[in-house]
Amino acid sequence: MRVTSKAKKRLRARGAIGGLGGLGALGALGVIGITAGMTACSSSVDTPAPQVANGTTATLALLETTDIHTNLLSYDYYKLAEDKSLGLERTATLIAAARKEFPNTLLLDDGDTIQGTALADYQAQVAPIDCKTTLGVYKVMNLLKYDAGTIGNHEFNYGLPFLAQVTGSAFDVPNMSPVASQPACAGPNFPLVLSNVLGAKSQQPIFKPYTILERTLSATTPDGKTVTAPVKIGVIGFTPPAIMAWDKRWLDGNVYTQGLVESASKYVPEMKAKGAQIIVAMSHGGLDNSAYSPSMENGSYYLSKVPGVDAMLIGHSHQVFPDKNSTVTQFNLPGVDKVKGTVNGVPTVMANFWGKHLGVIKLALNYTNGTWTVDRNASTAEARSIQNADNSYVAVDPAISQAIAAEHAATINYVKTPIGTTDFRMTTYFADVGDVSAIEIVNQAQAAYVQDYINANLPQYAGIPVLSVSAPFKSGFGGGNDFTDVAQGNVAINNAADLYLYPNTIYAVKVTGADLKAWLETAAKRFNKIDPANTAAQALVSTYPGYNFDMVTSKDFSYEIDVTQAVGSRIRNLKYQGAAISDTQSFIVATNNYRASGGGNFPGLDGSKTIYASPDASRDVLIAYIKKVQAIKAASNGSDRSWRFTKVATAGPVTFKAAPNLGALAQANGITNVSQLQADDGTGKGLAVYAVNLNQ
Repeated sequence: MRVTSKAKKRLRARGAIGGLGGLGALGALGVIGITAGMTACSSSVDTPAPQVANGTTATLALLETTDIHTNLLSYDYYKLAEDKSLGLERTATLIAAARKEFPNTLLLDDGDTIQGTALADYQAQVAPIDCKTTLGVYKVMNLLKYDAGTIGNHEFNYGLPFLAQVTGSAFDVPNMSPVASQPACAGPNFPLVLSNVLGAKSQQPIFKPYTILERTLSATTPDGKTVTAPVKIGVIGFTPPAIMAWDKRWLDGNVYTQGLVESASKYVPEMKAKGAQIIVAMSHGGLDNSAYSPSMENGSYYLSKVPGVDAMLIGHSHQVFPDKNSTVTQFNLPGVDKVKGTVNGVPTVMANFWGKHLGVIKLALNYTNGTWTVDRNASTAEARSIQNADNSYVAVDPAISQAIAAEHAATINYVKTPIGTTDFRMTTYFADVGDVSAIEIVNQAQAAYVQDYINANLPQYAGIPVLSVSAPFKSGFGGGNDFTDVAQGNVAINNAADLYLYPNTIYAVKVTGADLKAWLETAAKRFNKIDPANTAAQALVSTYPGYNFDMVTSKDFSYEIDVTQAVGSRIRNLKYQGAAISDTQSFIVATNNYRASGGGNFPGLDGSKTIYASPDASRDVLIAYIKKVQAIKAASNGSDRSWRFTKVATAGPVTFKAAPNLGALAQANGITNVSQLQADDGTGKGLAVYAVNLNQ
């Protein structure tokens, strides 16, 4: 049957396309399609179901990707370099292998798909694609023949009109044109389902809440024969209700959310009534066993308790589950088996992020009395890495790069274009002795982002000072080239990777003055203890990594580091706006998810002090801030040094290492107490030896 564009438009207006069947619009109309795993059955003609013997068994492999964030290739657009540790082009190789391994597979995506890389931003904001063009990530997913997907929180980042366009949907919401007049645009060739985001006008889900996939299984009879047998699999989707805060500007007044439990309790029985035998919940959220709330961000723990849910694909947290060695709190909750991969008995998987893993749930199915049921005890889950045991990586699927070649090339040209200017050179060569030229802009971006969020969403914290900490992520560990160095002049998007090396997200923590002092004391482990009476040369910098040397950069904040004292007793004269900070004084500190959640073993930072866990990447926040500032100036964005060494005269030189012949740069950035002793430290790493006068 051929579907005309007018027919598609009518179906879309009724919400049919993208909601039913196994292959998007055509599947909804009963056209038979073939996936790599199972045959999609037509639902347009009633045919007698074949007889299936009681005791027949089958294995259904649910293959999950999640939090792809448009990382289609093993490429970092900020560094303009290959990055083999990520990319759907490598996950594709695992998908192909799993399809060969299992006769019955479904490939499902758990959301946060259309946003996250420069390629995504390019297609959404820089050179927005037209209605008839398929979004790059969906073009690749069509090639891989996904069976269904759901919607993550980041799908809403570009606004509802863009989301409707690229998903081939029509949203019945107040601030969009009537559904009947919305164009029928190119979307994915598979259904996208989402049950818990509803239109404020229609009071119905803006996407189809679920789909029922009709497939033909390869099964084994009790006497060992291989047979085929039909099955109906209900697939339902959920996103974090916190989208209403995260994307308030787009969503407020247009949509509202329901809790995961409430939505599942409504639609699971409805799917069962329509013949679904197996129910798969795709939940873009993690696990949280605190008291249930319909607005909770990570409600999958309670979703697992809804009767009828047979398997869960979860995401959002950018973690691996199951993982027997995981120390992540959510995977060590009561009822969570991090070895087998179950949550309250329900087989569950979380496949990391950026295509680094493929989730595989092997559902053991039994046929009894006319229906398929899941044997939970015989079902297993695993997350398969694109990295091999020998630390190499699986090969790429060359078809992916071929499919996305034009979009990839255009994106590379885009990231080379300026987003602002700087009137000074931003570096970390002298960060260990006080230079903040490459650090303050990061702190300013983080602090502004957190302050704006508090003003809009957390009035209970209004009036509490907001600070920010960042560290010199590139500080010479790998040699003279291993420093941040952004030249004076134009600042391009890829320079953001030099200023912010890691793929973190912004977190905010509420701490006391005592907590803050302990934080800075830990950061000061960066330095060896210096003996003032020692006439021999003493190295200032210890083996403590530079990425843990957190520092504040603010006109309002000041402190000293006394390197003659033992670790834990070095922070002196801690002041805010010129007044000594008390142990009980409150502060909000903008940092990253790694630090706020315990990374680096900073005292008290274990996740319990987090007041806001942002879904936004630190690097994206920095890029947005630079675009807003436009002209970065040394006087306002690169010279507010909050910390200094406590002055002390030393009998011998105190030394540190940086790239050679940069004394003039140090002077220009206000570091006037250093001098080069040796242009080559003898290690062959391109490092010079400098001395710092601690008495200046």
